[in-house]
Amino acid sequence: MTDFDDGKDEGALRTIGEVSEALGIKPHVLRYWEQQFPLLKPLKRSGGRRYYRPTDVALVKTIDQLINREGYTLKGAEAVLRASGKSDLDRRKDDRRGGDRRADAEEKGEPGVRLMIADEPDMGEVIAGLKAVRARLAAALGA
Repeated sequence: MTDFDDGKDEGALRTIGEVSEALGIKPHVLRYWEQQFPLLKPLKRSGGRRYYRPTDVALVKTIDQLINREGYTLKGAEAVLRASGKSDLDRRKDDRRGGDRRADAEEKGEPGVRLMIADEPDMGEVIAGLKAVRARLAAALGA
């Protein structure tokens, strides 16, 4: 979590100004991202004041990482967020059913694609994964 030097609890709500200052992102950019990323929905109180929850701050940090450090477009970053959000939803459904389909598939040797967002990804794993996807696509197209 980002260190806020305002004396508030870690789980406290933050204003757009506090988030902007802590993360070095201009407030107008945060408001724009709210329009572009439906997953980013800070609380709005009377007068339209925005209050960011810790989960909102974490999402802003992830968006900033994807766009400004990893070079994703807005649509690409949204796709990554949706894919990771969907995988979380799938995992919760699997937990209710008592199983993990991805773990089962890996044990059976079935191919799959894992999506990981990390500060420093292992590029060897990323390249190997991309080569595996390329080979699967080539085989499917008969190339």
